[in-house]
Amino acid sequence: MPTEAVENYLKAIYTLSAESPTGEAGMTRVAAAVGVTTGTATSMAKKLSAAKLVKYERFGGISLTPKGSRAALDILRRHRIVETFLVQTLKLDWSQVHDEAERLEHAISPRVLDALDRHLGHPRFDPHGDPIPGAAGELAERTLLALSDAGEGTRVRVAQVLDQRGETLRFLERTGLTIGVEILVEAREPGAGTISLRTPAGDLVAMSEHAARSVLVQPAPAAKARPASTPTPRRRRASS
Repeated sequence: MPTEAVENYLKAIYTLSAESPTGEAGMTRVAAAVGVTTGTATSMAKKLSAAKLVKYERFGGISLTPKGSRAALDILRRHRIVETFLVQTLKLDWSQVHDEAERLEHAISPRVLDALDRHLGHPRFDPHGDPIPGAAGELAERTLLALSDAGEGTRVRVAQVLDQRGETLRFLERTGLTIGVEILVEAREPGAGTISLRTPAGDLVAMSEHAARSVLVQPAPAAKARPASTPTPRRRRASS
């Protein structure tokens, strides 16, 4: 079984590679994600390459091999199921569970993980909207776009939050912009770099375009039109 350090690197490489148009993660970003220097991350990259977990060339990016991807998906599955359990069952705030899951994900056994999955009803997404890999590594596919790219006047549903720092999640919670909520992109102010959003409660929330890039949304389903009521025909009285 990979060590805790190896699992943290694989998870970081998987996440950063998925965000990169080249499918590779830069070593500087990997180092920042795991909290080490670039030199330390480079040394680990060489070890991971020797173990056939990554593809890495000096002065280049790093990507996972099929073997590395399977290991990364396994640790992501553990992390996201633990987060879901902490929120749904233990009722912890979604801004607190990331760090707790980081501690627990390395110690949980496959038996306990499967039991938690059954207990939760086999969730497909965690509290932040991240897809939870299945036991075989499969992921639910969705077509999402960044809130910053949503057109003015469109109605969208919040599906995933990429920036999971506590202050970001607390802001979203406080303003009502949580997973599953439908919002209206009311106005855009390119000069100021802000977007005005209308929440279901009717509140107007201003968000920077930079922050909106980390909130992924999907088009809100069209509201079903109510069928027009057909007046009951009046019965004519027979002439006497």
